[in-house]
Amino acid sequence: KLKATFKFEDFTQAFSFMTEVAFKAEKLQHHPDWHNVYNTVDFALSTHDAGGVVTDKDRELAHEIDKIFKRYE
Repeated sequence: KLKATFKFEDFTQAFSFMTEVAFKAEKLQHHPDWHNVYNTVDFALSTHDAGGVVTDKDRELAHEIDKIFKRYE
């Protein structure tokens, strides 16, 4: 799995980030396993249809997540 943790100033900022990621994931038809507590969002990306391994779909979504996060730094 591709794993990453992102920290934000507060819950509202973390939730805004998650909302942006949700719209991108829907567009890509690839949905992350994620977890949020207050200002922290954790991701674990793998492709369930491929047996839980990392595929190009995961790499593409990870790239998009990183691009979205850069706007919050």
